[in-house]
Amino acid sequence: MTVPRPGLKPLDTALAELLAFAKPLPGTEHVATFDADGRVLAQDLISSLHVPPQDNSSMDGYAVRCADITNPAAALPVSQRIAAGTSGGPLAPASVARIFTGAPVPLGADAIVMQEDCEVQADGAVRITNQPRTGQWIRRAGEDVALGAVVLAQGQRLGPAALGLAASIGLDQLPVSRRPKVALFSTGDELVMPGQVAPADMLPGAIYNSNRFFLRALLLRLGCDVTDLGIVPDRLDATVDALRQAASHHDLILTSGGVSVGEEDHIKPAVQSLGTLDLWQIAIKPGKPFAYGQVGAAHFIGLPGNPVSSFVTFLLLVRPFLLKLQGQSQWVPARMALPAHFTWAKADKRREFLRVRRNAAGGLDLFPNQSSGVLTSAVWGDGLVDNPAGQTIAPGDTVQFIPFAELL
Repeated sequence: MTVPRPGLKPLDTALAELLAFAKPLPGTEHVATFDADGRVLAQDLISSLHVPPQDNSSMDGYAVRCADITNPAAALPVSQRIAAGTSGGPLAPASVARIFTGAPVPLGADAIVMQEDCEVQADGAVRITNQPRTGQWIRRAGEDVALGAVVLAQGQRLGPAALGLAASIGLDQLPVSRRPKVALFSTGDELVMPGQVAPADMLPGAIYNSNRFFLRALLLRLGCDVTDLGIVPDRLDATVDALRQAASHHDLILTSGGVSVGEEDHIKPAVQSLGTLDLWQIAIKPGKPFAYGQVGAAHFIGLPGNPVSSFVTFLLLVRPFLLKLQGQSQWVPARMALPAHFTWAKADKRREFLRVRRNAAGGLDLFPNQSSGVLTSAVWGDGLVDNPAGQTIAPGDTVQFIPFAELL
């Protein structure tokens, strides 16, 4: 009796099932704020001060009391000079204070007049040429950050601006989730590393291992601690040994190739001999074959061998999995509705991710060869069109565009 093959798994179903296995990693590290770019916050950051700490000037000019500016022809004496980093006294009646950007506003002043709206007289007095408005050019205490406010939330991935914000509340160390430890290897006797064999000396059927390079780069961009185990020979014993070694010291084992059902595809029996494995056929193009399992305490993910399939499935599935392991609270990429400036006449049964590029007219151009083996398409393009199954595209149709900037 022939056992029917399971149907293709929808991408959203596969992602939900995969994320159910991704429990945030235990342990928190404290790292220097200087070194925390790309890390994920392990707890809320709460401000212990106002930012700015007091009302200050946003301009070089003069601190004034608006009620004193009644006669446009009159000039007021300068009673004090206040630079950033110093603190002046109360503003004397019927006078102005020379003030510089960032300096505290003196008590009694209710506006700043920029120096371009002032005329300094021969005796040093200042005439205000434009009637000031109460509060103008004053940055209020706490207008950026209020005392006791949650400045950055647990689960947020830190970027350059966030590091500056953390520093603005006095934090030189930040609590972050620990980096996932990922073991990476490729399978396939046809694979050759660049530099080992010159192009002219390549044997028939041999190809350079491109997947290893972009997968490692993607893992590093996601904050992982990567161990590259190289190319594993197409033998069951070698694959088992590689998996056993990787599982003892890593949170995730990531492979490319060998997740199909051919006689030389040893990943499936090797993982099953050491743990558990689910081999999924996902209803996307490119990237149908995908595997998830566990080897000991380590997660296992097997990606397809074709480079674009491996690249796309990493972005759509592995990326959110790794972000959740780090405790990140947001991993859904933003998308844009843009017009297609191309024709896609043949609808596919699977959900398609087309490599496209924005053009000067505000639309999307399509890379002409959408084969899963053409990695040039991912370099030429700046994003993916998420095209539903059974959908053709005509010029002018609105499509869903996911920029690579949201995924890389």
